[in-house]
Amino acid sequence: MIRFEDVSVTYDGAAEPTVRGVDFEVPEGELVLLVGPSGVGKSTILNAVSGLVPHFTGGTLRGRVTVAGRDTRTHKPRELADVVGTVGQDPLSHFVTDTVEDELAYGMESLGLPPEVMRRRVEETLDLLGLAPLRDRPIATLSGGQQQRVAIGSVLTPHPSVLVLDEPTSALDPAAAEEVLAVLQRLVHDLGMTVLMAEHRLERVVQYADQVLLLPSPGTPPVLGGPAETMAVSPVYPPVVDLGRLAGWSPLPLTVRDARRRATDLRERLQGKDTPTAPGSAGETEAVPAAPPVPHPRRWFRTRKPAPAAPSSPYAAEVRALAVRRGRVRALRHVDLTVSPGETVALMGRNGAGKSTLLSSLVGLVEPASGSALVGGAVPHRTPPRDLVRRVGLVPQEPRDLLYADTVAAECAAADEDAGAAPGTCRALVSELLPGIADDTHPRDLSEGQRLTLALAVVLAARPPLLLLDEPTRGLDYAAKARLVTQLRELAAEGHAIVLATHDVELAAEIAHRVVLLAEGEVIADGPTAEVVVSSPSFAPQVTKILAPQRWLTVAQVKEALA
Repeated sequence: MIRFEDVSVTYDGAAEPTVRGVDFEVPEGELVLLVGPSGVGKSTILNAVSGLVPHFTGGTLRGRVTVAGRDTRTHKPRELADVVGTVGQDPLSHFVTDTVEDELAYGMESLGLPPEVMRRRVEETLDLLGLAPLRDRPIATLSGGQQQRVAIGSVLTPHPSVLVLDEPTSALDPAAAEEVLAVLQRLVHDLGMTVLMAEHRLERVVQYADQVLLLPSPGTPPVLGGPAETMAVSPVYPPVVDLGRLAGWSPLPLTVRDARRRATDLRERLQGKDTPTAPGSAGETEAVPAAPPVPHPRRWFRTRKPAPAAPSSPYAAEVRALAVRRGRVRALRHVDLTVSPGETVALMGRNGAGKSTLLSSLVGLVEPASGSALVGGAVPHRTPPRDLVRRVGLVPQEPRDLLYADTVAAECAAADEDAGAAPGTCRALVSELLPGIADDTHPRDLSEGQRLTLALAVVLAARPPLLLLDEPTRGLDYAAKARLVTQLRELAAEGHAIVLATHDVELAAEIAHRVVLLAEGEVIADGPTAEVVVSSPSFAPQVTKILAPQRWLTVAQVKEALA
């Protein structure tokens, strides 16, 4: 169904090909998972299948890519639209219409399908993806995860024979991700659809794959093989595989169920060992001296290190009986939350639970309908931006909201100037979090994960006293996530408060002191990470599920206990 024959892609202005020597075949009716570190060319391979490379992106494609017998060099994306459905990393760039139902119908209208067929398929897709309650909602009012499901649904309605997905579960909560993956598995098994999917959160998807296509490093030819044997040599792997490697299990387990069956001996070795009560923290690092900034008007998210004067509140953030309305939607209802200096809090819950709205309240982007929100003793929505940026920094879900310069170097230089930080501070953070990004690279040429890393570095350059992160690991591979964890632990050890809204249960297990669960805009649980996630079937990390009833959260904890 999909055939790559010695394919290399070189973008305009690039000295070396992004991918080279790509040669593989995906048979009809298989789900193939494309894995590898950030920036190795996964999105390039996916875009070559849909014809976006080279017709839309430019550059030079050597070799041959065929989909259902059609050569993508001679067939433009519109001539492949009835065969290939594509969902990119950024669902917002995918949408054409304003409402959910119209978006699901648009692709079929473009193909000229009869109205009765369109109606039936829209209803089927609404049910498949749990979108029926949202059918009349404006897309702009949906959460990131809800938008992701709409984007997937819009390419399912024309019934393509090939589905290409780039990070399809990155913005989904665990339950929604399982629903989407179950739908994909049903399409593969029952309808014979061919799926090529790139995903960093392998703990969610690797068990569904028929084959895994591994891109080990930039410019290296890919390796195609079975999931277990590929994971044995892959530089990126989920916690269940990491635990299997540590325990010496062969073949490596891919699911929690398989790992639990083999974990009896490991549980006996861990019996009586002390489980950590909170995530560890790295040693302190020297703070970057700051001077009074002159913020760019489009950069009010960016922050500076505050003056040493004591804050008027003992909390970095304090929320009392907070209620927020967004149009007719009650986004938050009577929320109480306090965050102390040095504390890391993970906000978790299903898509649309109110996590992003709560973060927006803490930076003054939304005004409370009732109740109060304080940041360092100040009321965010009534505080002038020049004063607010001294208290809080936000890395939003969409990193482009912070990025406007033409190069990475210019972006970092502006961040240092706005923050009053020493020149080179932001660039050093970029190099530490995601090495290999050239100074002259345009931010729009970066992958979603790389753009997010750049935006994070822009905010971290100022070392804000309160750091808010909305889905900070979206698009990051495991190595980049480990570097992010190290950086955040250092900030927390220095006394910075961190609040992150995330669906990444492994990140919460690794770094959060507390987990706050939200549902329908209300706090339904608030407590130490181990207590909250261990008792949750949806938000427990893989290691917890494997080693239950013992209360281990991460492979690192297990490794330390066995040492």
